[in-house]
Amino acid sequence: MPPEAGDRRVRRTRRLLRDALVSLSLERGYATVTVEDITERADLGRATFYKHYTDKDDLLDRVVTDLLDELQDRLRPLVSASETGFTGKPALEIFRHADEERDAYRMILRGEGDGRALRQFTRAQTEATAGVFRARAEHEGVSPRISVDVLARAWVGEQLAVLSWWLEEDPRPMPPEEATRMLLDLSLRGRYWANGFEGEPPAPDPA
Repeated sequence: MPPEAGDRRVRRTRRLLRDALVSLSLERGYATVTVEDITERADLGRATFYKHYTDKDDLLDRVVTDLLDELQDRLRPLVSASETGFTGKPALEIFRHADEERDAYRMILRGEGDGRALRQFTRAQTEATAGVFRARAEHEGVSPRISVDVLARAWVGEQLAVLSWWLEEDPRPMPPEEATRMLLDLSLRGRYWANGFEGEPPAPDPA
């Protein structure tokens, strides 16, 4: 068998196992799914499963890793262009990727696997975002007024909360471009403006 044919076969097998885990987790909940359930849904043998993964947690980790790798490949050409300003392009690309991989994202964002996948995804996105924020501040010669780690967690948390809601609605509540624009406006102008108020927000009461 030519090497490329073997590679295609491996990719196909892993995709079948991935799709089986995702669909079963959405239907029943990850905790109730067994390796036997996965192989039966994928129409593959248990020996084939264990040739690729040690257990279902290993498969879940691989689902998240593969999704993150795909996403980073798509974001890489957009991030450098956004270092000098907030364009919203990376956020829009996340929505588009999530739309293409809806079920995998839904499984992750629902917290299946006792939140294991969500923590893995959130941690990776937060670290990447913090890196972009630091590079942007250095490029512009500015000093962030609050911790970059807090900024990154706040931005990723807002994105994932809106993304989770957006993916669970059928039909989608709005186009991805509109959801991205709202998140960008919120980031640039703040909640005071977003709530309809004008001018500067009142000073906080120290008491």
